[in-house]
Amino acid sequence: MTGGGLIRTVAPDNSVMSSIPFNCVSRVGTEMQYIQEAFNRLHICGDGHFTKKCHHLLEKELGTLKALLTTSCTHALEMVALLLNIQPGDEVIVPSFTFVSTVNAFVLRGAKPVFIDIRSDTLNLDERLLESLITPATKAIICVHYAGVACEMNRILRIAARYRIPVVEDNAHGLFGRYRGRALGTLGCLATQSFHETKNFSCGEGGALLINDRNLVERAEILREKGTDRSRFFRGQVDKYTWVDLGSSYLPSDILAAILYSQLEVRDTIQAKRKVIWERYFKELSRWAADNEVRLPVVPAHCEQTFHIFYLLLPNWEVRQALIEHLKQRGILSVFHYVPLHLSQMGRQFGPSFCPVTERVSDQLLRLPLYSGLTESDQRRVIDAVMEFEVSEFALQRSAAAFAGR
Repeated sequence: MTGGGLIRTVAPDNSVMSSIPFNCVSRVGTEMQYIQEAFNRLHICGDGHFTKKCHHLLEKELGTLKALLTTSCTHALEMVALLLNIQPGDEVIVPSFTFVSTVNAFVLRGAKPVFIDIRSDTLNLDERLLESLITPATKAIICVHYAGVACEMNRILRIAARYRIPVVEDNAHGLFGRYRGRALGTLGCLATQSFHETKNFSCGEGGALLINDRNLVERAEILREKGTDRSRFFRGQVDKYTWVDLGSSYLPSDILAAILYSQLEVRDTIQAKRKVIWERYFKELSRWAADNEVRLPVVPAHCEQTFHIFYLLLPNWEVRQALIEHLKQRGILSVFHYVPLHLSQMGRQFGPSFCPVTERVSDQLLRLPLYSGLTESDQRRVIDAVMEFEVSEFALQRSAAAFAGR
């Protein structure tokens, strides 16, 4: 796959055309050089040269107290659950509109997820519902910055402070985004990042834990080092290291860190390319969206987004599926997103939840291809294909088919 992300496929009319994938990981050119350097240093396990460079970059650029790379965002979330001492019977408030790892990390510790609905504009946790869901058993509030657009953190933090509940940011979409001038990932006591290949910056699989509470730093290092005080040993603070706490192996290889650092090093270039693509979608599709009762993303003025996702909210599930098929027939892969967790087989075990906006949005949302290597000509193909689709015409066809079937 080239930097433009092109593969060959056969179109429905049997003519050969280029297929446009939904995602293609950025390649910046220094990955192999840095991997070779990691090998040359004869240290390719965790916390090597490039891991430390990633830690330093994240701490400096974000202003977080401590950054620790992990093998995935899932593992970073599991570390959060351990750091907060989540116990069986504890409750954790979390959006139903999120990836399963956001919930699983706490369920693994025996917690009960309390699903909260999302706002209809930003698709983030609806802070107006938050206080009504807090009980004496609430031990954490998990904020997911959907599409890299910040939750309304001021109000969330005020409510959390009133009840002395820690706030955690699942910032998988939001690295280098900002809320009222503050970096996402630095607002809660803890935050998690993802470096999966679908993210703006990737090493294939990976994540990070951001720690903003000084009291949690030392224990986080212990948990990440299999429950040992190995980090203190390497700093010369103890003469040997031993098992002192719970923990697991959460350190990624320095080879992965080398790949990640090559991308973080050119973060402004990657973000600038994504911004151009996102803004072109918004500008070119605004009239079509208005004419077809389709809603485009909402980004409040006080939020600096990360241009992670460009989505359309179609009138209903049938129209969404029809547009996905319409684009597929033209060699363009578009995808939907989260299925509501409270309606899943596992989610239903925790009792009923009222999340009507989540359910509606899940049926309506469609994501268009967005990656830094998406060429202007390929994006033009995507835009033109979307604009060929008329929601009203689809509705008429559907009505005619229903009438004929009577």
